[in-house]
Parts: sequence; structure tokens; C-alpha cells
Amino acid sequence: MTLNNIRLRQPLVHCITNYVVANFTANGLLAIGASPVMADEIAEVEEMVSIADSLLINIGTLNTRTLESMLVVGKKANERNIPVVLDPVGVGATSFRKASVQQLLEQVKFTTIRCNVGELAAIAGVQWQARGVDSGEGELDTVTVAKEVARKWGAIVVVTGETDILTNGTNVELITGGDERMTKITGSGCLLSAICSAALAVEGNNLQLLKEILQQYKQIAIDACEAAYMGSFQMKVIDGLEQYARGGQI
Repeated sequence: MTLNNIRLRQPLVHCITNYVVANFTANGLLAIGASPVMADEIAEVEEMVSIADSLLINIGTLNTRTLESMLVVGKKANERNIPVVLDPVGVGATSFRKASVQQLLEQVKFTTIRCNVGELAAIAGVQWQARGVDSGEGELDTVTVAKEVARKWGAIVVVTGETDILTNGTNVELITGGDERMTKITGSGCLLSAICSAALAVEGNNLQLLKEILQQYKQIAIDACEAAYMGSFQMKVIDGLEQYARGGQI
């Protein structure tokens, strides 16, 4: 079980993420036995990532200062050959986000891109109607586009939704299940990206590691359904992460 393996590995995950989700992300990583560090000051990011086991770059509250830090830290992570995950939050919402993600993709080698279908469309240059940082509306062959993006950038692409799509450009895995209420928790996708970063620090086949994470995350959402209200649901998700990391179920 990958969550259990993360707990045994105890990776240090360097997160440059958005301030909306930083606390939830940190608590989720702690629940699975990983060690989160949230450093985005350009004067220290190279030094910090030099002791990390993986890196997450999340553009949720992107600005020019953090973009510069992301480029610097991403290149340093590549030098160290540690896993780097990109979460292109709301990339299709503004021209600044689109241009920034293009810079990141061109200058940093990402192990994994974790996105929703709207973000995938924006990265691929497919017509899509974005709604802020939400997935929005449009039509595309998601599997085909995901494979194309994976091949173009040499990354494993994870597209989360009602059915998650996981591809390295050749192989494709479809993961079903979960619960819609997971989409009502601010940062549930951002936390998943951080957990993917932690999983990639575990020795093994990256595609298989990520498949197991997606399956477990969906099952945790199902197990949390007994919660009557959203606050309790969110706590059940954190509890579920810890329980799975300890080798059990809720």
C-alpha cells in the first residue's frame, strides 16, 4: 500500500503551494507520515530543496515573486534528480497563468502533472470555458489529450474527476469511485498533488505508485461519506489518510 510505504519512507516534501490550502496540505502530509515544508522565498529555496525528497509546485495563488522562486527551485530539483509535481491550478483562467505555466514546462522537467480536465485543456491549447480555478466546461477526448500532453512534456499526467485518468503517454489507467463531496473541500486536489509528490519519493514504478494513490484517495472519500456535514467530512478525510498510512482502513 503506497500510503503505508510513504509513512515508512517519511519523505521531506518541499511545497511551493498556495496560501489558501497550505495548512490543509501540511496536515494531510503529516497524516501520512511525510514531512512538509512550505518555503517559497527565493533566497532559500535552492538550499531547502537540496535536503528534500520531492518537490510540489502549485500555482493557485501565483504571483511574479513566487513564479521566480518556482523556476529556481524546479531547476535545482532537476539537478538533484528528485521528483517534481506540477499542479497548474486555474491555468486557463488568465493569460498570466497560461504564460507562467508555459515557462515552467519549458524550463523545469516535471515528473507528474496533476490537473483537472479544464487545466489539461488549457495546457494542450484546446478550446475550453474556464470558471476561475474550477474545471469549467467544454468538450475534448480527455484520454487522447492527456496522452499527448504526457508525451510532449515527458511527464506522467493525472487528470482527476469523476473518473481519474493516469497516463505516461502510452499506458492509460482509469480509476473510478470516490464521492462528489471531495470536490467541495477547498484544497482536496491540491492535497492530492502533494501526496503524489510524497508517493514519487517511494522506490517503485511511478505509474503504479500513482495508481495506488488515486485508488486509495477515492476510497477514503467513500469511507468519509458517513459524515453528516462538510466539516466532519474533511476531518474524516484526514483521519482516513492516517488510517491507510498505518496500514488499515477507516
